[in-house]
Amino acid sequence: MIDKSEMNELRERVEDLLDEQIRDWELVRTNIYALANLKTRNLYIRDFPVILQFNPERIRSSAAKTDAASLQARPCFFCHRPEEQYGIDYNDAFDILVNPYPISGGHLTIPLKWHEDQQILPYYEDMLCLAHDLQDYAVFYNGPKCGASAPDHMHFQAMERGNLPIEVNYKKASKGIVWEGRNTVLYVLYDFMASAFLLISSDLREADYAFKQLYAQLEIKEGDSEPMMNVVTWKDEDAWKDEDNWISCIFPRKELRPSCFYAEGDANILISPATVEMAGFFITSLEKDFDKVTSEDLETILREVSISEEEKNEIVRKMIQSSPRK
Repeated sequence: MIDKSEMNELRERVEDLLDEQIRDWELVRTNIYALANLKTRNLYIRDFPVILQFNPERIRSSAAKTDAASLQARPCFFCHRPEEQYGIDYNDAFDILVNPYPISGGHLTIPLKWHEDQQILPYYEDMLCLAHDLQDYAVFYNGPKCGASAPDHMHFQAMERGNLPIEVNYKKASKGIVWEGRNTVLYVLYDFMASAFLLISSDLREADYAFKQLYAQLEIKEGDSEPMMNVVTWKDEDAWKDEDNWISCIFPRKELRPSCFYAEGDANILISPATVEMAGFFITSLEKDFDKVTSEDLETILREVSISEEEKNEIVRKMIQSSPRK
């Protein structure tokens, strides 16, 4: 992690990068300017406000083919970048890039410098450091079978704070403590939009340890390299003990896509949930979906891709048993 003066310098460099990419890269310029005219709707899931955005350019992500054959047939777009795309070095392991297909004006992609499969366990501490050093941003992770359009190359993404409803919604959710350390508490969220766990900590090492304890309780399906999950992390001074805390919301998953994604005719809805959807920001790349989707549709989508209540409760039981303060 870096100190406050270095954080200010990094913030200025990111702002300059955004300005320079808008100036030098027509694709970025076109898509960022188009954000001002995108249509949005405000809906609710169980009294929690969510956002629906119509963003045609995001069809590349929502409909991306991520099976092994498709990945082998195309070059990695992090290793083989357009010549117009340049970025900022971060801790000698990651590059900070502007996402050319943004959801918001300050949408970043943060890939590993070397080619390695998408995996959160070795890099969760890096995620915490990114959230600390880029405190104007929420940093998020799409698992290799949970919305990552490049599951063959480890990367995070980041959006400017204030865009994701989860930043407010987590405070209104009913919570139960399942693991507690000296400076860290892990909650389960009840009656929430989706099955979720909330990690709040002021200690980098202990937060990483608690996350790994939760990770160890999640199922790894046959043929997969890690448990299915989405993660979003940011810093918040008001969350716990009046300290500067990391907030991580972890969404265990059981499916890549809901049944409506594969349905035919009027039942078809082309929404493929990644972290932003799990966090309450739903993207539709087809206008017919934007016009017809209801709150009930969105609740069904999250329920179908999330782990069941029974599975969540079993994880809770195991986490309580492992807690140092049980």
